[in-house]
Amino acid sequence: MATDELATLRRLARQLRVPPETKVNLPHGFDPGHTATWVHEKDAASSLAAGVQLLSEYQARLAAQDTYGLLVVLQALDAAGKDGAVKHVMSGVNPQGVWVRSFKIPSPDELNHDFLWRYTRDLPPRGVIGIYNRSHYEEVLVVRVHPENLVRQHLPAEARGKDVWDQRFRAINEWEAHLTTNGIHVVKIFLNLSLDEQRKRLLARIDDPTKNWKFSAADLVERGHWDEYQHAYSEVLAHTSTASAPWHVIPADHKWFARVAVSAVVVDALAAINPQFPKLDAAAVADLKKARAQLLAQKD
Repeated sequence: MATDELATLRRLARQLRVPPETKVNLPHGFDPGHTATWVHEKDAASSLAAGVQLLSEYQARLAAQDTYGLLVVLQALDAAGKDGAVKHVMSGVNPQGVWVRSFKIPSPDELNHDFLWRYTRDLPPRGVIGIYNRSHYEEVLVVRVHPENLVRQHLPAEARGKDVWDQRFRAINEWEAHLTTNGIHVVKIFLNLSLDEQRKRLLARIDDPTKNWKFSAADLVERGHWDEYQHAYSEVLAHTSTASAPWHVIPADHKWFARVAVSAVVVDALAAINPQFPKLDAAAVADLKKARAQLLAQKD
């Protein structure tokens, strides 16, 4: 494992982390166009490759140890690059060791359960890296911006009061703490895109025939709620970035930087777990020696 590259990526991840109880008022204090002064575009490909290699090494150890799992929560507004980040950052990892789940509009059955139910069903098992491309945070983001969705959840009146968001923040924090205590570590990433860069990317989806399929009229509807989403994300970051399940705000206007940063955050989370290949006891080592001798004896 490249010690210098690991240290560099972990340093970047720490710079992007939101400390617990931070007061957040987006976009203030979080520049979507920022790039670390010591991370350069010309080196982005090699930096990303280093991150991918480290992820591959950690993932092999995570699977072999079969004690811990990692849940990566990926949130962003439309066109921020969530799919691209998953594609590039996880490109070198054994696909058997990665779960990617995307959560769409909840079904009638899902609406008849508590708001965390469907996310609990798709948690990664031990030994696996799970990625939520959109997640349980939609319940305090989209639902908050569009409160009519709260009505659709068949909640009793006392669960739809003015403190509903504080209640959900507490429930989320407790749930994530429970997961971490049981070996499923949680790391959360917000790809922070600027309004103007989103406009450019949505135009590219319209102007490029190969990207037309990515465009949805709903993207423009949601863009009209930009300020409301900025407030909702500010509240999420302020209330749910905890020591055990921190948020990282990644400047997303430059795709090359965002992908390096995402790899840094995931590598840092795995390095904190530091999974190890299992060590065999004396009896198992003796069995291996016997098996080796038998195989050598079979040589033509």
